[in-house]
Amino acid sequence: MRSPKMPGAKPPATDEFSEIARLFRPLTGGAPGAFDLLDDAAIVPQRPGFDLVVTKDAMVEGVHFPVGERPGLIARKLLRVNLSDLAAKAAEPFGCFLAVAWPPGFGAAEREAFARGLGEDLTAFGVALLGGDTVSTPGPFTASLTALGWAPEGRMVRRAGARAGDVIAVSGTIGDGVLGLAAVNGEIADPSGWLTGRLRVPTPRLDLCEALREHAHAAADVSDGLIADAGHVAEASGCGVSLDLDEMPLSPAAAAWVDGQPNRAAALLRLATGGDDYEVVAAFPGSPPEGFTPIGEVVFGSGVEARVDGHPVNVAERGWRHL
Repeated sequence: MRSPKMPGAKPPATDEFSEIARLFRPLTGGAPGAFDLLDDAAIVPQRPGFDLVVTKDAMVEGVHFPVGERPGLIARKLLRVNLSDLAAKAAEPFGCFLAVAWPPGFGAAEREAFARGLGEDLTAFGVALLGGDTVSTPGPFTASLTALGWAPEGRMVRRAGARAGDVIAVSGTIGDGVLGLAAVNGEIADPSGWLTGRLRVPTPRLDLCEALREHAHAAADVSDGLIADAGHVAEASGCGVSLDLDEMPLSPAAAAWVDGQPNRAAALLRLATGGDDYEVVAAFPGSPPEGFTPIGEVVFGSGVEARVDGHPVNVAERGWRHL
């Protein structure tokens, strides 16, 4: 884990190597391949009978989280959204690599809070920090994490693999993420804190890995939006998807919000396209296993069609667009 600088760049207020040793070396958990973060590279040992599954997500201040968000929450979400990708692949996480670009507003206290939040969740999920990089930037704050997981050889669940006639099902509840953002922005009330909690500290569905390996033909995590991510499965599988938004599982907070909207179809569509739920949408050859709610089916053709009260709804934007 190192911190190269461009010629003429302003040096940091503290020595980066001592800070890495103080803040991030404890997060390796003593993993031998991390070499106490004293090298420019790490070694990931082989595990016979397993495939190494690798995923990467980045977060940018003002895009993926509000300006002024607490550093510890940023770190926790950064790890969790990556673990969500591994969960949808039915892979058990074990290690990660971190890259952080600190802007001027991130002083010693903010950097310590970031490392503390990351360390709490690394411990909670049994993941070791294996290496990475720290740099300075004029802004905004940017962080990227690469997560590593193991899946039994040939058993990773891909987006491709869904077949016409499969049941489309989703875990947990949908729409809390987009409503959580609305609450953070002051657009709606969130007296229980459920919605903002789901936005800021999502729970990767690692508890579903075995069920996905045993039963799913295909899967994706719901990060861009339920309709968008079901569409990713359909596109990769060379088929179409038909969704019944009336069957979409909602939390009590989201259901109450829908009941208060003048246009129910538009409200359900907003929840189905908002993203940031970090649940798993999957295709199953029959009834889905426990933890999943059936919401549609895989069909011949292409694209995604959605219905409310039996009537088709226009899906102009399927979800979050990165570009």
